[in-house]
Amino acid sequence: MTFVRNYNCPIQLLGCSFLSLTYVLSLYVWRTNSHRNHPTTVKRRFLSVLIMAVISPMFVAVFTYCGASSTHTIWELLGLRLPGLFMAATVPLLLTMVLFLGPLVMQKQSDTWLLYSDSMYWMNNLKNLLWLRDHIIAPLSEELTFRACMLPLLIQCFRPQNAVFICPLFFGIAHLHHVYGRIKSGITVKYAIIFTGFQVLYTTLFGAYSAFLFLRTGHFIAPFLAHAFCNHMGFPDFYEVINYPEPKRMQTFFFCILGLISWCFLLSPLTNPNLYNNNIYWQT
Repeated sequence: MTFVRNYNCPIQLLGCSFLSLTYVLSLYVWRTNSHRNHPTTVKRRFLSVLIMAVISPMFVAVFTYCGASSTHTIWELLGLRLPGLFMAATVPLLLTMVLFLGPLVMQKQSDTWLLYSDSMYWMNNLKNLLWLRDHIIAPLSEELTFRACMLPLLIQCFRPQNAVFICPLFFGIAHLHHVYGRIKSGITVKYAIIFTGFQVLYTTLFGAYSAFLFLRTGHFIAPFLAHAFCNHMGFPDFYEVINYPEPKRMQTFFFCILGLISWCFLLSPLTNPNLYNNNIYWQT
């Protein structure tokens, strides 16, 4: 393995906890009564996560190089490297699209795919602060902090297979602050807790998948693109499928199940570290 594990887990876990806490606090450092979607709030949070993008890698430098012996540069540990880049930018994204086969079929049925061929669709989105936040800034900053900077710390005292499930706990818990935002927007405490609890659950599950992609490929771009794509697709609206007429309903459910089964079978072979020249985190 690349790392000589020091098994000083409390120090590494403390570093991850501080990273998570610092990221969340950076979003609330601004004094404002505006909603999270207000342009001023969005722009200020852009600045916050930009600062975090500078601070977070420092944790890797301090906690990794002081606590373990590494033969790789800080950039390689962050998943910013050239070998295997093309494969990392395409194969994991296609794998994630397989998982979303059902929702993609739903988009095709509603002709949403036609938008993707319209240049104005992309031009308008690039001018939209909320689109930029959800598809670029949030995936970029969250993957950098919660995957690229936390995982090098965690694998110093955990096997990669275990780090995959430990890392997303920090990511999921970091979404608890949405309870405050929802209450502030007028949602009752009860429903704010329910909605946020569900959000924490699926962000934790996605966090495990994202951590798996990072460790298996050794590339930052793999979880980043998967994250951006998942944000674009959103959580599948199965209630809409239930209301489809037959045979459209059964056909759509068939593609949902087919996508899930195919993803399960393809997950291991399509993330083989050898495909990505990855000898940093995960060895076959």
